[in-house]
Amino acid sequence: MTLRPLCWVAALACATPAFAETPAYPAAAQGDGATVNGYNLSRWAEDWRVYRDPAKRDDPLDRLKYIPLDDDGDIYLTLSGEARLRMNLTGNPQLIEGPEQRQDILRLVAGADLHVGDHLRFYGEVAHGQISGRNIGTPSGTFNNRFVYQQYFAEATGRIANVDLGVRYGRQEFIDGPNLLISQRDNNTIRFVLNGTRVWARTPTMRATLFDFETTDLGNGGLGDDVPDRNRRFSGVSAGLVVPQNWLGGSKLFFDPFFWRRRNRVGTWGGIVAPAVRYYAGAHLWGDVGRLAIDWTLVHQYGEFQDRPINAWQAFFAQNWRIGEGKTAPRVGLHADYGSGGGGYSQGTLRNAYAPYGNNIYFSYGLFLTATNMIAVAPNISFSPASKLRASVEYQFTWRDDERDAVYRANYTPYVGTQSVAGKAVAQLARAQLVYSIAPRLTLTTRAEYLRAGTVLRRAGYADSAFLGTWISFRF
Repeated sequence: MTLRPLCWVAALACATPAFAETPAYPAAAQGDGATVNGYNLSRWAEDWRVYRDPAKRDDPLDRLKYIPLDDDGDIYLTLSGEARLRMNLTGNPQLIEGPEQRQDILRLVAGADLHVGDHLRFYGEVAHGQISGRNIGTPSGTFNNRFVYQQYFAEATGRIANVDLGVRYGRQEFIDGPNLLISQRDNNTIRFVLNGTRVWARTPTMRATLFDFETTDLGNGGLGDDVPDRNRRFSGVSAGLVVPQNWLGGSKLFFDPFFWRRRNRVGTWGGIVAPAVRYYAGAHLWGDVGRLAIDWTLVHQYGEFQDRPINAWQAFFAQNWRIGEGKTAPRVGLHADYGSGGGGYSQGTLRNAYAPYGNNIYFSYGLFLTATNMIAVAPNISFSPASKLRASVEYQFTWRDDERDAVYRANYTPYVGTQSVAGKAVAQLARAQLVYSIAPRLTLTTRAEYLRAGTVLRRAGYADSAFLGTWISFRF
């Protein structure tokens, strides 16, 4: 990373004139994820200025969310933290008959958010990840990491006329796009972070984000071995439009087109390691139309792997219908998903789809599948059997797109031999999740899954698998 973006941060913070308060682009659609009851997966996306009023603080931890450092309270510090204790049990790990795997996982995170006036901030976050158990192999730095600077950045914001401007430079989470393409990967102990610059402009109805990042190569030791990965770079633009509410008889929809480039000097397909450049041109339509909630994504991927052209597609269509007027009423839904396949074990055009760093539990809690050479259909239902309890149940049918290509795990490793057997049916998965909000800061989550191997996996020698994961998480 160069120092030039730091100059942009300082210039924007110092040069911004003051303007009267005007409407801004909806916070929930700015590309920073959802904030629920004040909390967000990306802790810097939270706004705790409500605690500037001492009368609204209920306990000592509330004081940590707004610590004034000057007499006017314009310079203040917000502290945050998380402790998560988790256990995973997996039968027939990697879908190979054998001893059960048990993972005992600990995550500890501490963050500090320093606001210097209305336009300048500095954020830092350190994390610890620990894993032990039985039959766990050699854990990567995303699960076992003594200490890591998970995030650290400087940010400046301002407003000119009705345009909100911002620039952020440093190590940061970036999720401005469809969740199945880019996400924090909260399932990991250490979340997915990048290094570089993000610049944005927003009006009340339109926005655009430009970014240029290198990924992070995570070690297992102390604070000095988690470094930018010069082999992998991710850049592009993510945009957004507020769909007029009078369309479709009243709606709350957002249309987010995007164009990205991912460069990887050590790309791998079919056992071949070679440079790859992949472009993503797509759009994301999401939001509510009355009781109907939709989340639709279509993306074309093209570029070059080694000296071979890339031509791939992904399509994700999730929708559910709320049965009843209340926000907690049951919802019935269906998601239908497609990731093209082909060319992983042959010459010519590579048609295997690839998400930059998508949500890797969406298709399997046990990380058995991903949207590469895959077709999936999953009816589901979600409901609240009690006031603090949320439940969901799903049954997924999975096939492969190209019989001449392999079936792929969530880390894009192929199931060896699946490229050599006939058949389309990959697996069926029964899944359930329970989330119990014990207290505003304390939640208990349980996930269960059973994968029934289909024709393709069985012919290649793979077996059924059961997965159970449960964890308790405390955040402040």
